[in-house]
Amino acid sequence: MSKTIFFSVGEPSGDEHAAHLIEVLRERQPDLRVRGFGGREMRRAGCDVDLDLTEHAVVGILEVLPKLRQFFRFVDDAEAIFATGEIDAVVLVDFPGFNWHIAKRAKKYGIPVYYYCPPQLWAWASWRIRKMKATVDHVLAVLPIEQQFFSEHQIPTTFVGHPFFDAVDQAQLSETSIASIRQSAADGPTVAVLPGSRTAEVFGNWPVMLSAIAELSEQHPKARFAVAGYRDKHLQFCKDEYQRFVNREGRNLPIDFYQGATSEIIDQATCAMMVSGSVSLELMARQTPAVVMYRVGRFLYAFGRCVVKVDSVTLPNLMPDPESDSRPFPEMISVGNPAPASQFLVDEIGRLLADDQLVAERRQQLARLNRLYAQTGASVRAADKLLELLDHPGAIAKRVA
Repeated sequence: MSKTIFFSVGEPSGDEHAAHLIEVLRERQPDLRVRGFGGREMRRAGCDVDLDLTEHAVVGILEVLPKLRQFFRFVDDAEAIFATGEIDAVVLVDFPGFNWHIAKRAKKYGIPVYYYCPPQLWAWASWRIRKMKATVDHVLAVLPIEQQFFSEHQIPTTFVGHPFFDAVDQAQLSETSIASIRQSAADGPTVAVLPGSRTAEVFGNWPVMLSAIAELSEQHPKARFAVAGYRDKHLQFCKDEYQRFVNREGRNLPIDFYQGATSEIIDQATCAMMVSGSVSLELMARQTPAVVMYRVGRFLYAFGRCVVKVDSVTLPNLMPDPESDSRPFPEMISVGNPAPASQFLVDEIGRLLADDQLVAERRQQLARLNRLYAQTGASVRAADKLLELLDHPGAIAKRVA
């Protein structure tokens, strides 16, 4: 008898990871049905998407509050699906604030819950481990530190590796996009500009990046800046802001805008300015030096200082390098006045554009991290483990919060 898995995925990056996992699951069991909350990549992989949750991705409590009623309505919709008795397992991917509620409703109906790309409780909010123990039956860890952390707290955990490395390994880059990028920067370096995958990120970070580009273009006139847009509306916002700059300043900048070509831009870039996120793993895998900036509100920054237990928001910076104490990706959290963040980007990107030896050293460091941590096969290992758990639900240990 065929079975049905319900996915709950709220982040654009999680949508991509879940899509790869769904593809492998359906290859292993063609009669397996997959439905749930996700995005366009999951739909392309054969998932029946009940709600495009990635359209509602938010960061921080100030963004969440106006949408609370809407999110609880989504949770009620998920429970209505669980109540039909048709769901054999729930797979959560990241997006913890929302997915805790999905897990709780699933357990109400005795449905096993598995977490793929789990929340980084080892870095922040470790007090939520009791909630994880109460609602999650098995964790599919994507980082070695996660396996250690969850296992120490007696939560069944399997380390499968990070799916971003699968995505990089399997990606078929567009020759058309690569040719366009190369043609635009025929006589100089390309700087990848990655303003984020969430709407609020793009709105908050792109103006700062644009200011930095304006100054860098004067210091390094041969450089071109390739801006990657995840969604049409994100790219349109960037274009509109740029046009306002042109109208105000009376000059053009060496900027090219690309939709759906993030991997190609990263692959061709000399270096990158980026918003903190899991895309840093692709930059690591493609050995592209980057500078990280992230704009946050004062409340979220103050809250983060109280709960965050690590000194970096960039995953490759948290991976031990046996040959270097320096971070591969310089980073800055920006609060309040954006001018220091813009100057930070100008200084750090400027160093890379002016020093080929520094670029080579950063690439060597990223190559070392790849050899140590960038193993492929995460989607296959995760799919095999999920099918094993699905076939033997009685093996799930009962735990009490």
